Amino acid sequence: MRKLTQDFLIIDIETVAGNENIENLSPELKKHWERKTSFLRNTDEKTPEELYTDRAAIYAEFGKIIVIGMAIYHENKGEPTLRVKALSNDNEKDLLLEFKNFIEGKFDQDNLKLCAHNGKEFDFPYLCRRMLINDIKIPWSLNMSGKKPWEINHLDTMELWKFGDWKSFTSLDLLTTIFEIPSSKKDLDGSMVTKTYYKENEGLKRIEEYCKRDVVATAQLYLRLNNLPLIAQDQINIIQ
Repeated sequence: MRKLTQDFLIIDIETVAGNENIENLSPELKKHWERKTSFLRNTDEKTPEELYTDRAAIYAEFGKIIVIGMAIYHENKGEPTLRVKALSNDNEKDLLLEFKNFIEGKFDQDNLKLCAHNGKEFDFPYLCRRMLINDIKIPWSLNMSGKKPWEINHLDTMELWKFGDWKSFTSLDLLTTIFEIPSSKKDLDGSMVTKTYYKENEGLKRIEEYCKRDVVATAQLYLRLNNLPLIAQDQINIIQ
């Protein structure tokens, strides 16, 4: 565990459609979304309006980040522990600035390793794109531009599980099941986040709690993928 206790951060982001419905988009952006939907697999023959609610959150051009979960490994009297917190905000720019200030203030940017499940295809590029859209300078530890592959300190639990096999996506929920890690999908999953956010009065808080469970599951999965024991539930400190 000692090698995980310094400059190592597990993250998970929760994203939603940038607007509650497609009618709130500018005419230009609406046109771009309708064009994009023409290339999407749509076996249920949903309308662009329905697809916007279902899928816009996946794309940084049409979605936004509302929660960023983080987990840090520690040792307490020789015992491995996990400290978990989540940043959430309806104002995406304020949220991204808070995250940027946190990682730049707490970690050495040259040595910080970031880890997420499917992070290399989703979390890391999504964060970078939304920071640029919000006119925020990307932190050095997150930015991939101009770096050699071995200079990018990004780890991905899905990539670790694939062992070079790129044929399929393996969900966090499936991996937690086979490794007997408590699931984060108790009352919510990624497909429900946009509707929960826009339809429920306490939607953001509910999504924040879900994100914390996701980041704990990712942290535990990373340990199992490195033949390390899980952290006991009573050693997981979730900051409210």
